[in-house]
Amino acid sequence: MILIIAEKPSLARNIVAGIGEMRKAGGYFEGQGYIVTWAFGHLFSLCDIETYSPSPDGSSRWTMANIPCFPQKYRFELRRGADKKVDAGVERQFETIRSLCHREDVEMIVNAGDADREGEIIIRLCVRQAEAEGKPQFRLWLPDQTPQTVKSALASLKPAAECDNLANEGYARTLIDWLYGVNLTRYATLKTGHFLRVGRVIVPIVKAIYDRDMAIRNFKPEPYFSPVSCAQTNGETVELTSKQRFSGSELAAAQALCARYNAAGATVIEVKRKKDKLAPGKLYSLSKLQNVLGKTCKMPMDKSLEIVQRLYERGFLTYPRTNSEYLATAEKDKIKDILAGVSRLGYPVAFRDDKTIFDDSKIESHSALTPTYKIPDKSQLSPEEAQVYGTVMRRFVAVFCAEPCKIEKTEITIAVGDLEQFTLKGTVILEPGWTKYDSTSRKDKILPKLNKGDAVNIEFKPVEKETSPPKHYTIETLNNYLKNPFREDKAALDKAAEEREEGEEEGDDTAEYCAIFDGLELGTEATRTGIIENAIKSKYIALKKDVYTILPDGEFLIEALGRMGISMDKYKTVELGRALKRIYRGEWGVKAGVYLAEQEISAVFNRAPQPPELDTDDGVIGDAVGQCPLCGREVRRTKFGYGCSGYTEGCKFGFHNVICQRTVALSHARQLLAEGRTAKIAGFKSKNGRLFDAALIFREGKVAFDFADSVPLNDP
Repeated sequence: MILIIAEKPSLARNIVAGIGEMRKAGGYFEGQGYIVTWAFGHLFSLCDIETYSPSPDGSSRWTMANIPCFPQKYRFELRRGADKKVDAGVERQFETIRSLCHREDVEMIVNAGDADREGEIIIRLCVRQAEAEGKPQFRLWLPDQTPQTVKSALASLKPAAECDNLANEGYARTLIDWLYGVNLTRYATLKTGHFLRVGRVIVPIVKAIYDRDMAIRNFKPEPYFSPVSCAQTNGETVELTSKQRFSGSELAAAQALCARYNAAGATVIEVKRKKDKLAPGKLYSLSKLQNVLGKTCKMPMDKSLEIVQRLYERGFLTYPRTNSEYLATAEKDKIKDILAGVSRLGYPVAFRDDKTIFDDSKIESHSALTPTYKIPDKSQLSPEEAQVYGTVMRRFVAVFCAEPCKIEKTEITIAVGDLEQFTLKGTVILEPGWTKYDSTSRKDKILPKLNKGDAVNIEFKPVEKETSPPKHYTIETLNNYLKNPFREDKAALDKAAEEREEGEEEGDDTAEYCAIFDGLELGTEATRTGIIENAIKSKYIALKKDVYTILPDGEFLIEALGRMGISMDKYKTVELGRALKRIYRGEWGVKAGVYLAEQEISAVFNRAPQPPELDTDDGVIGDAVGQCPLCGREVRRTKFGYGCSGYTEGCKFGFHNVICQRTVALSHARQLLAEGRTAKIAGFKSKNGRLFDAALIFREGKVAFDFADSVPLNDP
């Protein structure tokens, strides 16, 4: 007998449908030489810190005494619920898996987890915990869940060892994220008195939104002048905008340049007209599909992923968590079969063997999202499912449409003397082709009827404009940032992405794919959606329609981490992402990636003391600070600052740990209580944004500034 362990019950049912008649038993199916059972996603999770290093008082209360925790050997246990208890159904199903693994007639075990690193280790953990690794292990790899694909995959099972690198990447990712999550979440929570969810990817995502929103909040528009001509030639308006810009104080210079332009005159020096074909967009990766659904339907990422996953599990779409927009060359026959079914629906499609569609070098594990040969009837889909499925189908039809979109491009170059050249571009769609089925931002733009040598009337004037702030992140622009956070001039690229017309000169994307495959991204297609949803549930960020904004708790998180010297920036996150890719390629082992994470975490706990003017470490809740100057009792670090332990007896002495946007460090507070003043502290900020340095002193029982020998650091 062959035992197949599926990741979820729905996948088990689809495998059974591919095998044929099987009888159902308690927690599994059997027949045709197969046994099919299932997990419920993750049945196991890593044990908590107390398993390795119990609290000194024996409780489960968080304490600094047992962190950082770097286990010598990591242990897994059956997943627990919010009540810290193992669900009876989870326990029962694992016992079923265990007993089936040890059945004498089971000759081999097949891993049928989802076709990714998470699915790989979910089933491997079940087999390991069942102590059944001695039996031959194989892998069932399903790009979709149709019966036809299941039958084909069962006939070509591959040894599990071929997926060892993928499993190692999955284990390393699990251990690294546990190390960051349990150590830094506890550390930050104990330091601030507020529960702070600190993770390898969630923090840089929240920080990206924080940085953008702070840039918008602090933006001060600046006026400038731009020379613009808007005059008529042969009864048609010709608008020319100069690339030259002048600050708000340079009106005279702008007027002088306009006068020179007007005196020079303008002439058409070149007219190009070319008939061309407009290419459709590429097939969808998960993030590109989520971008489109977010922009056009205002559909949140978690909702779109939930729906596309459901369509995959029902056999209507291929595997969703893909980072590629290309198909594998080995899939050509499969695509021809799908096209035959699409053609029967009345769409004018034809197979195209093109490098813009089939390119193995731009596929890591999974091809682009496409429909399968199993095409649903409209009555089988909810309105939202129809929306998602229709978006994927329309793009598939557009890519393989037998009717090209024909256009005429016009480009007119106008010279203003020898001072500046202006280029006007226009396009007219002659035959719509694929645009009848998939949307395009391309609209007809008709240019004035001008010929080479024509004189153009001009009347340049300085037009006053204002610089504009950056835009809030949207689903699309945040996704684009996370896929490659190291592009230069993000704001300009966001704008370019918004304005670029479908299929127009996207250029060679080889470098983009090399960056993705090398780990130069924040999160992955498989993880980003869940992490962003966690940030929303944690009230760090908000999503309204398709726009992300930072929330007060998110501001507190980023600013508190900054005070603690925890730099969870994109550079460190990507460094760990690249380590995971090295493990996937077999260049590193799991231990090397884990060691890298341990070094980064250790640096937080072993942070070198800062000089007084730079110190921002405000200690741990409960730290003793000194003696209260009013009643003599002990002053301690509290959730909101430093306060007298005699508060309940009526002493009101205390002061905040943040004054004028500058952290009052524990060392400052101790010096203030011991000596009545601190050393000079740098980095206070006044209400008008002026930075200054000052010492802190007591004045009439309250903390005040002493500016003696202090100088402004910055005076805008």
